[in-house]
Amino acid sequence: MTEFRRSSLPAEETTVRRATAASPDRRLLVVALGGNALLRRGQELTEKNQRENVRLAVRALVPLARHDLVITHGNGPQVGLLALESACYSAAEPYALDVLGSESEGMIGYLIEQELGNVLPEERHIATLLTQVEVDRHDPAFARPTKPIGPQYGREEAEGLAAERGWAVGPDGDLWRRLVASPLPKRIFEIEVIQLLVRHHVVVICAGGGGIPTAFRPDGMLTGVEAVVDKDFAGSLLARELRAERYLMLTDVDAVYVDWGTPRARAIKRASPEQLGRIRFAAGSMRPKVRAACEFVRATGSEAAIGSLTDASAILHGEKGTTVSLEVREIEWHEHSPAVR
Repeated sequence: MTEFRRSSLPAEETTVRRATAASPDRRLLVVALGGNALLRRGQELTEKNQRENVRLAVRALVPLARHDLVITHGNGPQVGLLALESACYSAAEPYALDVLGSESEGMIGYLIEQELGNVLPEERHIATLLTQVEVDRHDPAFARPTKPIGPQYGREEAEGLAAERGWAVGPDGDLWRRLVASPLPKRIFEIEVIQLLVRHHVVVICAGGGGIPTAFRPDGMLTGVEAVVDKDFAGSLLARELRAERYLMLTDVDAVYVDWGTPRARAIKRASPEQLGRIRFAAGSMRPKVRAACEFVRATGSEAAIGSLTDASAILHGEKGTTVSLEVREIEWHEHSPAVR
């Protein structure tokens, strides 16, 4: 658990202390950071780029630190890069994805923890926790890889790598990436430790990259499995287990859209799980986010929200992004949506 000793500029220190002073309506927030928190589309996967993006992400999170805060994050680009680096070492078999997932969780957690420590007051403690997540060995996802990891390639290069290395590949926007299994999370083994830290108002960074995928063998031994768990589903499970008052998924899209990518696109401001269940969303990044939000709301009665990282504070207050709530009778639309101008 980290306790930082810093020398900050007085003006900046005053601003941060004011922004993070404990709120009288202090709530428990679980925040899932999308890949844009570490790497923007088209950026090279360098340490410098990732640290700069984490620094920006952290500053967007500062207003949320008035509340108890649990942070999770994606790891797709990072775990894919580690897999490529491992494959280059010809003296041994490549490392398994669960081991690489733990490496990426530690690396990303370190970056977030350090940058948070540089802006939060000294009395706010921060802890990064390697988190094992149980999955079902018989989950159908193992026969149908869908989770993109690693760098992007042109189609021809991706298909060549697939033939050479036995990968599954698929489109990711205009380019292609490696695809791996993404089974649903069943249990977070360290949940009691996380609950203990939260009770003491520690900012916890955990279940990174969806957590380290593990499963029980027939003999009862727990082992890692070759997969990457979706961070939004893992975040939803984490938020449900913690009985969080709000689950926020912060990404690079400002809201959930109907008819995304067409002239008819409309941004949803508020909707219920039932209403969202009648809409077909793209299978890529938005469908799992909507499903994860709905699962959390149905299980807890609390609210979930999806939107841009840069709008974190406004999303928490329902001013931006898409809020999912049991209290919504009819879908509400953002005013900037073309259909409601």
